[in-house]
Amino acid sequence: MPDPLFPTLVAGAAKEALRFGDHVLTYDDLAAVASGLARELPPGRVAVWATPTVHTSVAVVAALLAGVPAVPLNPKIGERELAHILADSEPALVLAEPGAELPAGLADLPRRVIPLTGESPSIPDEPDAESPALIVYTSGTTGPPKGVVLPRRALATTLDALEDAWGWTAEDVLVHALPLFHVHGLILGILGPLRRGGSVRHLGRFSTEGVARELANGATMMFGVPTMYHRIAGEVGSDNALAEALRKARLLVSGSAALPVHDHQRITAATGQQVVERYGMTETLMNTSVRADGERKPGTVGVPLRGVELRLVGDAGEVIDDVETVGEIQVRGPNLFTEYLNRPDATAAAFDGGWFRTGDMATRDTDGYVKIVGRKATDLIKSGGYKIGAGEIENALLEHPGVAEAAVTGEPDDDLGERIVAWIVPSGEPPAAEELAGHVAKLLAPHKRPRVVRFLDALPRNDMGKVMKRALGA
Repeated sequence: MPDPLFPTLVAGAAKEALRFGDHVLTYDDLAAVASGLARELPPGRVAVWATPTVHTSVAVVAALLAGVPAVPLNPKIGERELAHILADSEPALVLAEPGAELPAGLADLPRRVIPLTGESPSIPDEPDAESPALIVYTSGTTGPPKGVVLPRRALATTLDALEDAWGWTAEDVLVHALPLFHVHGLILGILGPLRRGGSVRHLGRFSTEGVARELANGATMMFGVPTMYHRIAGEVGSDNALAEALRKARLLVSGSAALPVHDHQRITAATGQQVVERYGMTETLMNTSVRADGERKPGTVGVPLRGVELRLVGDAGEVIDDVETVGEIQVRGPNLFTEYLNRPDATAAAFDGGWFRTGDMATRDTDGYVKIVGRKATDLIKSGGYKIGAGEIENALLEHPGVAEAAVTGEPDDDLGERIVAWIVPSGEPPAAEELAGHVAKLLAPHKRPRVVRFLDALPRNDMGKVMKRALGA
């Protein structure tokens, strides 16, 4: 029989597993309620109305215990996207917290209210490691969202590789406020602590006050996205309580997008802490990370995790072995998804032999640390014969005192091929375009300066805080 995905849940323990505000479940509590719900789930697939609540955590754990693939649904989902996901995944029912207002698109699907109490636990036998655990839908930037089928094997190997990279133990208490319908918040942020036999405290909604409170009262790790760390960086220099709480943390981890170097520097200056970045995708779970016991290099996502093979590939399909040359990241290993649901064509197109094409462009330094320069489709700008990563220009712009937020894209240019466009949210009176161009040219190189500067009140972002560059281009 395969090893259990959650050993502590099977063995039983009176220690705290999940805390969402006033809702607290021990491992014994969770085993009772989740195993009871698991016995009631029909075969097939189940949708989960994935609010940031303890109910969502119970529902997903129950589905995993039952061996029934769970399809997390973003509570902010639009009508068209919901209709596509339901037609594609064909769930037998939807699991939702009591009193949740579900959209009309779910009206025809049987609804099961997620309980928080149960009788004595009866944990089902562990399903096969290759069986589907979750079906997580991509953001659909290039067409309808694709259902990424993640096997139990991928969850276990990724979480165990992070145990190795981060020194993650049962003694760790994680605090975060991430959504629970995708990899970062759900798999890393909820299932990760449960696999380790540790604890997680979910804030419901992010606030620096909540982070400071939990880190000052026993939490040892924090997971966040760059927008959260940007808030922290802006406040920590003048908020002694926040700075002191962050100093107590064993590990601060940022993911889902690149954390600007300027924010790294401000947090380190105020706390002495160096935020760890890691890199993953829905299809691959986690690929690389800065190790807790390794050198911290702000602006990089570290080295490949245990069990993950990574290579950089050039435009002609050649494998790049030298440092500082940009190539597309390709990975292979037990962390990979099984398939795109109902899309054998897309699954085949995503692979180069056994290597998954990530679409992310990067360089590697002499120590093997990976530095992502952006998405192949939106962040790699070919201008004047150069391949230029948007990320380094964004980091340079953020060092200017007049810039609060920055995004960089390319647009067609008859002379250069593409010209560099900077989208700026100013921190006060907008600086002159010439001043910003000169600032970048001084820090980087003249050919990397923006040729066009456009000012905005805010950058368009998705639920994970990633800038939606296609919206900028539109």
